[in-house]
Amino acid sequence: MKSNPEPIRKVLAENIKKYRHNFRYSQEKLAEKAGLSKQTLNDIEGCRRWVSSQTISRLAKALNVSEYQLLIPENDDKVEKTRNSSLESLIALKQMIHSTVDLQFEKAVETGNFV
Repeated sequence: MKSNPEPIRKVLAENIKKYRHNFRYSQEKLAEKAGLSKQTLNDIEGCRRWVSSQTISRLAKALNVSEYQLLIPENDDKVEKTRNSSLESLIALKQMIHSTVDLQFEKAVETGNFV
């Protein structure tokens, strides 16, 4: 009978995978950098094995992150969507301001009125 993994175990596994993919590391490459066997890393990412604090430190060092970053849950989709829409709004505002400044500059050059 398969049991559901503890939430923290799932968070750790997801974060290791995320950072590993960011570096384009295979499981084998990350395991080598962290001084673990590929099977051990596979078990950790598959939520089949818990890790010691020393192993978390080794994985964090290999992934160039702090230990706590491996244990923090990802933002949920609503927060991420809000962040993305806010960023899109800021970019649109920047473009609008840039266009307005360009138009005002062109008008000043045409009329010779720099006041």
